[in-house]
Amino acid sequence: MQFTDAILMIIRSLVFVAGLVVILGTLISAVKTFVLPRGVNVWLTRWIFRLVGGLFRLRARKAKSYEERDRIMALFAPLTLIVMPLVVLTLILAGYMGLYWALDVRPLYEAFKLSGSSLLTLGYASVDGWLFKIVEFSEAMLGLILVALLIAYLPSMYAAFTRRESAVALLEAWAGSPPSAQELISRTHRIGELESLNELWSLWAVWFADVEESHTSLAPLAFFRSPQPMRSWVTAAGAVLDGAALYLSTVERPFNSRAAICIRTGYLALRQVAGFFGFEYDPNPTPDAPISISRSEYDVVYDELAARGLPLKADRDQAWRDFAGWRVNYDEALLQMAAITMAPYAPWSSDRSVIHSSGGLSI
Repeated sequence: MQFTDAILMIIRSLVFVAGLVVILGTLISAVKTFVLPRGVNVWLTRWIFRLVGGLFRLRARKAKSYEERDRIMALFAPLTLIVMPLVVLTLILAGYMGLYWALDVRPLYEAFKLSGSSLLTLGYASVDGWLFKIVEFSEAMLGLILVALLIAYLPSMYAAFTRRESAVALLEAWAGSPPSAQELISRTHRIGELESLNELWSLWAVWFADVEESHTSLAPLAFFRSPQPMRSWVTAAGAVLDGAALYLSTVERPFNSRAAICIRTGYLALRQVAGFFGFEYDPNPTPDAPISISRSEYDVVYDELAARGLPLKADRDQAWRDFAGWRVNYDEALLQMAAITMAPYAPWSSDRSVIHSSGGLSI
């Protein structure tokens, strides 16, 4: 009998410790996800997104058009945000069930009922005793704290989403739909506003800095799709970066420091976001490293800009080398983010990403 009691005591101790580990691990993950103002790759959030994303991938592969696939994937991030707190609360409930069971609440159903009543502050189940009350009150407080964190989390995310999408929507007037670098440059030249691109470069440098901060500290934001199916923050970023690269390398104008700063801010932001999601990239690429844009594609754009009357640099070979030297800084990160977000078609970005070459999605 004493041996059996000792075994039972060991089992109860192990269950108690396991419950504490689950509770503390889940709480730390929730704080990192909902509170910590920096990009931390949280294992719980990552696995929730992978599991939910896997289901959406299976459904999206059966879509017969991009519009249908966009409608399916538009629900991915919002639904995952609903699943996340449910998973967190379920793990907290399970952890406290272990504590109550180890404290001699029998049978397991009674431990479940007590844990659920305390977590959701229903109050219909309780056990007398100082120790039980301490555990019950701690669970109730955790439940209230987690709900408060979620309430504060969603407004922050949607505020960042609104800032992001306002600039994306405005870009359509400059770069067309889908956005392209050559359209951005030629359209501003056609209306006599080529010099006003300085304001655009400054605006998007700030936009890139905001995206770097928000899309790593609020990771689900990267998967929120634009209100219009053919818009995407990734393809918009690509059009602006390529437009700045073309302006610096190809258009016959004095060196523009704002365009250069825009490119640097942009590739740093895309690298940070891509790195947060586990993608690898060369942090110090050489100017002559290969890029996804071919020389023949560049020549087509050069000829198109020349036909539209833009003043271009006479040395086309040097212009191509300069363009490639700018593009190499963001080429990998841009294509990786276009793939993971299933971005709509846009030249020189999503048209050559993994999603368009294989129809798949990696999260």
